[in-house]
Amino acid sequence: MASMLSSHSNLSLSSSPPPFSLSRNLNFLSKSHSFWFRTRKQRLQSPSVFASSASLEALVFDCDGVILESEHLHRQAYNDAFAHFNVCCSSRPLNWDLEFYDQLQNQIGGGKPKMRWYFKEHGWPSSTIFETPPEHDESRAKLIDTLQDWKTERYKEIIKSGTVQPRPGVLRLMDEVKAAGKKLAVCSAATKSSVILCLENLIGLERFQGLDCFLAGDDVKEKKPDPSIYLTAVKRLGVSKRDCLVVEDSVIGLQAAKSAGMSCVITYTSSTADQDFKDAIAIYPDLSNARLKDLELLLQSVVAAS
Repeated sequence: MASMLSSHSNLSLSSSPPPFSLSRNLNFLSKSHSFWFRTRKQRLQSPSVFASSASLEALVFDCDGVILESEHLHRQAYNDAFAHFNVCCSSRPLNWDLEFYDQLQNQIGGGKPKMRWYFKEHGWPSSTIFETPPEHDESRAKLIDTLQDWKTERYKEIIKSGTVQPRPGVLRLMDEVKAAGKKLAVCSAATKSSVILCLENLIGLERFQGLDCFLAGDDVKEKKPDPSIYLTAVKRLGVSKRDCLVVEDSVIGLQAAKSAGMSCVITYTSSTADQDFKDAIAIYPDLSNARLKDLELLLQSVVAAS
């Protein structure tokens, strides 16, 4: 994994964000439209689809990237932590730019592993925590723990600020699911306290308390792409795997859902748009046009064709 990211070690740590990639987004929209054309054609040619016993009984959301586009908020919180503790690598203030952070977060999960990888590749930094770069494992662990703890509190402040909104279509789709008597779940690899904070502030306390299942990274031994969190959710929801539909934003989440034997739709973000989503049953730029009725027909089509 380090070798995959080492090619980016020369990225400027203070460069401005890259321009919006029109061609990339048009490419993904084209893929999405092509998929819907094929699916509609299959439905028209296969009347038996509506006789299938499969039905959408539960919709399962990831949190970061699906309910909120959070990676730029995490990046801001890390950079604020680096600035607060005057973290410098090779005598230069550390600042993760947008392009580099996209590469980093799509390859390495978890904040502490991200920092540990970076410092191993670029050299351990000086800071107000340790005036000279730490040389021993205990000191290095303390540096990372201190940075991560401060970053987490800063991230919470950003979420509580009232400036962060859920992604388009999320609240409407959640309300459609509950109104239809279906089950609703959130399964996130993030820590439970972080996810609870996000959900209470972004979907509201009533929707959060109305969830039929809520699981965070603390609830399972293995993180995504391991399927544990989705397998646990299925048991708690009391529904069949084929009657569940997962909403994810990354290939890591897609792999977790697929390994659990569940169908998955993707609502990609700017940082995951270039990933390979060939195993998804549908791809959306966001959930604005994703209606529960459409998702039900889509799942029926996929199960009938399998």
